[in-house]
Amino acid sequence: MSLVIDCHGHYTVLPKAHDAWREAQVAAFKAGEPAPDYPDISDDEIRETIEQNQLKLIRERGADLTIFSPRASAMAHHVGDQAVSAEWAFHCNNLIARVVGLFPETFAGVCMLPQSPGADLSASVRELRRCVEELGFIGCNLNPDPGGGHFDHPPLTDEYWFPIYEAMCELDVPAMIHVSGSCNPAMHATGGFYIAADTVAFMQLLQGDLFSRFPALRFIIPHGGGAVPYHWGRYRGLADMLRQPSLDQHLMNNVFFDTCVYHQPGIDLLADVIANKNILFGSEMIGAVRGIDPTTGHYFDDTKRYVDALDVTDEERHAIFEGNTRKVFPRLDAQLKERGL
Repeated sequence: MSLVIDCHGHYTVLPKAHDAWREAQVAAFKAGEPAPDYPDISDDEIRETIEQNQLKLIRERGADLTIFSPRASAMAHHVGDQAVSAEWAFHCNNLIARVVGLFPETFAGVCMLPQSPGADLSASVRELRRCVEELGFIGCNLNPDPGGGHFDHPPLTDEYWFPIYEAMCELDVPAMIHVSGSCNPAMHATGGFYIAADTVAFMQLLQGDLFSRFPALRFIIPHGGGAVPYHWGRYRGLADMLRQPSLDQHLMNNVFFDTCVYHQPGIDLLADVIANKNILFGSEMIGAVRGIDPTTGHYFDDTKRYVDALDVTDEERHAIFEGNTRKVFPRLDAQLKERGL
């Protein structure tokens, strides 16, 4: 049996009490008061949000399993301090674990980390370990710019990040490089900040030598890799100018792109430029782009249609839909094998 695994899903339509608590938490921080107790949210409330949204579309569009994480735009690492981020991440990740528990055949958990500007990564390492070892999660989201659009954190190749990389390698989990909301008025969150951050992250990795130190480290750069595939010749040329190895040796055993590209020519270019082994199916459905494309009559984020239409072999399509993701997420592969898949 061949599976369709969506590597990029977020819990974007949540129980109202969860979002209300977040507002109260932030207000309490600003007032110098303790946050209120987290509310009781029933399984039925969670089921309703999932069944009417992600699950409904997964079934309609022909996917089998979604790798599911907290809503990226709401991670908001720049809000509050480290304690605020840690409590917020704890509750968001627990909610993902409850979704997986209610729909174990359809969702696999990925955690957000309690990153906070100016803080070290010790809290992030603790939360990653909790989510993987106690909740059964298979990966994490890593924000390369927790400041929310100012890019004032060290590059991903800096030793600042090494504690989380060491934990990721020990636990054998990948990270999706994913920023959150933008607090910079010059950068639209999903149209500017996200694509810029994807591209900046790739260039940071190109300039460094991270994977010689961490050869087992794996990153997914979402949204089709930002601008990278479109400018592949530029990055190949820059690698040569900077006296780095060729990209296939330097980065592409450790860096992968998803298919969150919302038109057929974009997916065609991705598959033409980037080696098949580096492409993972993803949709980010009910995310940044939710409307219907007037030129096709289909939802922009129904990315399975684009992969189905690619001029590739059945083996290559299988790799994009399933095989590559199982290699990048070995804990998911082990879970699926336990289910006989």
